[in-house]
Order: sequence, then C-alpha cells, then structure tokens
Amino acid sequence: MGVKVTNNGFGTLSAGINSSATTVTVDSGQGARFPALSSGDFFFATLVDTSNNLEIIKVTARSTDSMTVTRAQDNTSARAFSIGDRIELRPTAALFENAHLDNTPTSTGSFGLPKGTTAQQPTASATEGHIRYDTDDDVVYFSNGTSWIKISSVVATLSSVSGSIFAGVASTLTLSGTGFMSGANLVVNFTQTSDSINTNVTVAASSDTSATVTVPSAVYNNVTVGNAVSLKVTNADGVISGVLNTTAVALPSGGTITTSGSYRIHTFNSSGTFATGGYAGNVEYLVLGGGAGGGIQHGGGGGAGGYRTNVSGQSSGGGASAESAYAVTASQNITVTVGAGGAGVTTLSSMGGLRGASGGNSVFGTITSLGGGGGTSMATGNNTGNSGGSGGGGALDATGGGGTSAGGAGTSGQGYAGGTNNGYTNNNYGGGGGGGGAGGVGEDAPADGSAYNAGDGGVGVSSNITGSNVTRGGGGGGGSHNPFSPGGGGSSLGGNGGQGNSQAGFNAPNANTGSGGGGSGANNFIGGNGSSGVVIVRYTL
Repeated sequence: MGVKVTNNGFGTLSAGINSSATTVTVDSGQGARFPALSSGDFFFATLVDTSNNLEIIKVTARSTDSMTVTRAQDNTSARAFSIGDRIELRPTAALFENAHLDNTPTSTGSFGLPKGTTAQQPTASATEGHIRYDTDDDVVYFSNGTSWIKISSVVATLSSVSGSIFAGVASTLTLSGTGFMSGANLVVNFTQTSDSINTNVTVAASSDTSATVTVPSAVYNNVTVGNAVSLKVTNADGVISGVLNTTAVALPSGGTITTSGSYRIHTFNSSGTFATGGYAGNVEYLVLGGGAGGGIQHGGGGGAGGYRTNVSGQSSGGGASAESAYAVTASQNITVTVGAGGAGVTTLSSMGGLRGASGGNSVFGTITSLGGGGGTSMATGNNTGNSGGSGGGGALDATGGGGTSAGGAGTSGQGYAGGTNNGYTNNNYGGGGGGGGAGGVGEDAPADGSAYNAGDGGVGVSSNITGSNVTRGGGGGGGSHNPFSPGGGGSSLGGNGGQGNSQAGFNAPNANTGSGGGGSGANNFIGGNGSSGVVIVRYTL
C-alpha cells in the first residue's frame, strides 16, 4: 500500500462537480492515463478550472474513468468545477511526504540511497540523521552525529565487570552484558582522566554476553589506588555501550613476593602478615611446621613438621590429598606464623631419656601445621619418641636386648610416625629409629638388614607451589653405636644421625624445610637441631 504515480497523467471532467462531490469522472478512455490502484493505494491529483483555480484531491479508488476522491488536500479548499475542467498529476508536497509509504509486500519498486566506499563516508558530525549505503560492507549506515552506525545493528550493553584492577600488575577482568557478538572483535576502552589513561584493548568475545580482557600495562602502570577507571565496549557493529566504573585497588602484600606463570607467590620464611589488599578470592597454600631436634646416645631422629597444602593434584603430609579451597576477602590481614626448628638434646647424660625439642607450629589463618615431634634418648625402659606433625624416632631401650622404644605418632593429614628401636643382641647396641617424614615413616632400627644400624629419617613431600619442584619435610636420622652405620636424613633434608663415640647428631642442613635433626651416637655428643618451617601462599589475579 502507498502513494502511486504515472508520468504526465491528465484528463478533462466529463461532468461538473460541486464542492462536496466525492466522485470525479473523466472523458471516456482518459482514466487509463492515471495509476491503477489496489486496496490501500492512492494518488494525488490537481483539479484546474479555466481561471487556474486549483484544488488538490486524493484519489483512493479508480474504476476505468471514474475516481473516488477525498477533497481539499494539501492545504487547498474544495470548490465546484465544470465539465471540461482539467485534472492532472502534478508534483505536490503531499506526494513527496507520502512517498516513503510504499511498503506493499508485492511492490517491485525501490528507494535509492547515496552509496560509496567506507573511505568516502562524509564526516558524521556534519551529517547527523543521514543514511547511506556502504559498498565495502554492503550495509546501510546512519549517522548519529558521532559515527556511522549500521541500521539494525546489534546494540551493546555492559552490565557488570568482575575482577579487580590492581595498581602495578596485570589482572584479568570478566565482562558481562549483551550484544558482544560471539567470536567477533570487541574493543574495551579504559579511561581514567586524572591518571591520563585512555587506552583500548581488542579481544574476541567469548559469547554474546561475556568476554575477558587482560588489564594492559598502560592502565596498571599508571593508575592510582582508589581512582575509578571507566570501562566501555564497542562491538563489531560499532555500537558503544554505557560506562561502568571499577576502582583500582592495592595488591596483596607480605613475605617475599615472586611470580611464576600467572601465579603471584608470597613466601614467608619468618612470621608476618598476609594483607589481601584489594584481592578477594581463593588462595592456595603450603603450611609446614618446624622440624624437631634429635635425641642423644643411640638417639632417635627428630620428626618433620606437619605438612598441609591445598594445591590441586598435590599431597599433604601423611599421604593425605590436597585440602579444600581457601577463600580470602579484600582488606583482610591474615596472621602468618612460621614455626621454629626444635633444638636437639644438649644435656649430656647417660641413659637420661631426654627428648629433642618439638618444632614450632606454623599457622596461616585457620590452617595450623604442627611442629615435628622430638627424637628421644637412650634410657632404661621404654622411651617413645614425641608425637607431632611427624613423630620423633625411638631410642635404644637399655633394659635388655628385647626391649623396644616406639617412634612418636604423626598427625593425620600432616605427617608420619617415627621409627621404632627394636632392641639389640650380644651387647652390640642398636641405633635409634629415624624421625618421621611428611612423606614417609621413619625407618625402624636395627635397619638395612643389619642387627645394629640406625634408621633413616622418613622422606619429604615435593611441591611446585613456587613454580619449581621442591621437596620439604624430611625426618632426621637415628644415631648409631660404633662402628655401625647411623641413619641418613630423609630426602637429604633431615640431619644425619651421629656415629658412636665420635659424632653429634647433625642439624637439618637447610632452613625453612621443616626437617628433623639427627640423633647422636653417644651420651657425650648432642642431638641435631631441626629446621624452621615455611608458609607459602599463591593466587592468580
């Protein structure tokens, strides 16, 4: 339906009409000069008398030479016309104002638009409200006074921004909204006026409603903590979303900070505070208690500190699986305690039954890993090693060949038990049991198929939480009777046991491995010291 025209249509009235007549008839055969009309179609015609008085009429139906009309159109007045007066198709304002109404589904007409390449687009600011056909894109665009936009383009909205902008380091934001156009380029704009930031990053939209973007260095190297950064997106149709603000926040702090891949890692070799700053989310941890000291006189090795971790796919001590996720909130200050290594027995007395000092507990928030249990010294009667994260080794029982001294118990989910001393024969005194390790029990004595050798410390557990594989939490070796072999430190981390009348128990060689000290061989040599624990925390931004 719509307005119709023909070229040079005219005729003469076959009968006069008054000012209220709604039928106009032209001379026979002249009706064919005017447009054929279907339902809803119309055309404008002009009546002219011999004095050139005019009236514009709207013809809404035509049957051969007879036309049904609406009078007084386009600001003209109805009047009487005589037989022989003219009716003509003339260009009128009403015609042009109604030309866009040709929307008949069966119409074969078309409406011409200016066309040209993208490079030929006129300046948008000078052509607001104009439309044109782009021959490069084969798309019709309109100007909104700022840019040329596709007609029926996808509208982009930005409804939320997840994640944080950290001053000083890259992070990842998740954008949610509509009209992102899955797989197409999405331009993300970051603006912060006082920090002189105005930069774009182009990403591929993950879906119509989601995209992720890494905060660029032009933003994180220049933004001031507490300043709001404005974000908006432009989709592939050139439609710009509204603006959302995200306030730049401080990074977490505490300990020695390193990075590995996408992880930011805080290593606490001594006690301190993990301050979350603006970070909120899950963290991974490794919390290792201090290793214990060894006993004297065929003494048991010290136990390793308790070992707990929630790094996915890795093991806690005692053969346990990784623990569950640990969530922190922004502006949280979490106390970190690093357990000290326990001292070996230093009071030199025969058959005193003294135990090495247990290691100190290590703590990260609600996570506590116990210090290792001290190794014990030779005594008359059963003399069990101390329990702890991992248990201390048992020392020689001087009551006779059949006497035994059990190793101390480890703590479930943290470490293993210390080794047991199972007596001696023929006055060749056996050695002490090895201290328990995070990854294995201390070896019983006598060991190695011999009737007299001391037990090795239990092995540690390996983790790549810092980016490389490091083993921690070995038990201390047991001390031996001369000339038999002392026990070795577990995973070469625990202190070796001392031999007979010539060696003290060896200290755990490396700090912050939570490993036990070795037991000494005789009552005139001290036990070895355990090493301090460690707390390690990591997360991704």
